[in-house]
Amino acid sequence: SSISHCRTAESPTQTWPAIVARGRGLNLTCLGFGGQCHLDPMIARLIRDLPADFLSICVGINVQGSASLSPRTFRTGIIGFVKIVREKHPTMPFAVMSPIISPPRETKPNAVGFNLRMMREEVKAAVAALQAHGDRQVHYVDGLEVLGPDLAHLLPDELHPNAEGYKAMGRNFLDKVAATRFF
Repeated sequence: SSISHCRTAESPTQTWPAIVARGRGLNLTCLGFGGQCHLDPMIARLIRDLPADFLSICVGINVQGSASLSPRTFRTGIIGFVKIVREKHPTMPFAVMSPIISPPRETKPNAVGFNLRMMREEVKAAVAALQAHGDRQVHYVDGLEVLGPDLAHLLPDELHPNAEGYKAMGRNFLDKVAATRFF
C-alpha cells in the first residue's frame, strides 16, 4: 500500500518499515507499492520464495478504497495469503496488521459495504482462525496501535501519513508491537 510505500517520508531511511528494520537490526525488503495491496496470490508466492526471518503485512486500506474484496472474500483472502507464505516459512514470526486510522473511512461504507472498523474485525478474525488451526507464529496487530486517532493530525489527506507520521508509525511499531511480540 502507499502507507508502506511512504511517499512523503523525508528519505528512504525514514520510512516506517526502514525505521523498524534498523531498530531491530534486520535487512529490509519492502514491497509497499502505492494502491496495490489486494492480497494477490502471485505476491504471496513472491514473498514465499524470498528468504525472511520476519514478515509484516498491512492489509485493508487498498481493499477498502478500491472495493476489491467484500466482507465475504476479505477474510479468506488473508488466510489464503498467509497459507501460501507458510508453505516455505512455516514458523517465521508473521505480523498481520489492520488499517491505521483514516477518519472518513472508519464508519462510511465503500461500494461493497465495508468500512475500516469492519475490516479490522475481519483481519483479527482471520488471524484468530489461523491460530486456532495451529499457526503459533501469526500475530494480529491493530493498526490503531501503530497510528491511531490521537495521531490523525499527521494525516494531511486523512489517509496518508506525513513525514512525522511515518516516524511515529516506526516508533510505535517498535515500541508497542515488535518489542512485546516478536523480538
